[in-house]
Amino acid sequence: MSNASGSPPSGFHRRAFIAGAAGSALVPMTARAATQDASAPAPQDPALPIDVTLRVNGQDKRLSLDARTTVLDALREHLKLTGSKKGCDHGQCGACTVLIGDRRVVSCLTLALAAEGQEITTIEGLATNDRLHPMQQAFVDNDAFQCGYCTPGQIMSAIACVKEGHAGTDADIREYMSGNICRCAAYPNIVAAVKQAAPEIMKG
Repeated sequence: MSNASGSPPSGFHRRAFIAGAAGSALVPMTARAATQDASAPAPQDPALPIDVTLRVNGQDKRLSLDARTTVLDALREHLKLTGSKKGCDHGQCGACTVLIGDRRVVSCLTLALAAEGQEITTIEGLATNDRLHPMQQAFVDNDAFQCGYCTPGQIMSAIACVKEGHAGTDADIREYMSGNICRCAAYPNIVAAVKQAAPEIMKG
């Protein structure tokens, strides 16, 4: 209670006490936060290049890449493996198809960092010495290309199509090769090439 003069007894002021207590409680919290911030590692600038090792056609390739670099750009711009083509750059034409493991992927939409530690096979890695891969030879034998721009992606996709077990019929081949566009419309010859190469690939 206040005395007649309106001042609190014994000099005690409730509001001042609460404010002081709250301030005291905040001091150690603020100090602790400052200590944590000082000891935490600074976040890496996303614009800085990142060291990555890509295994391409059986060889390890050490690169320093922007984190946004795709497998296609790593192959073409950094490793000078220009067999994989940049067509639509939206994953719709299949010209950039490569194998990662045994899986066919459109390399224009696959980040290089996501492919680290996996085997990447490109068109350049198919032939053995002077001997073409059976699918390459079948494309030559059946005249399965005209301008040739889509051919590397067609061949890589065709190899995966066979290994996936989708080359049993013409209809299956057309269906499972439909992600690879040939603007020259060599589709009947591509189907014939896949059928020719399939037995040798499955045997090997």
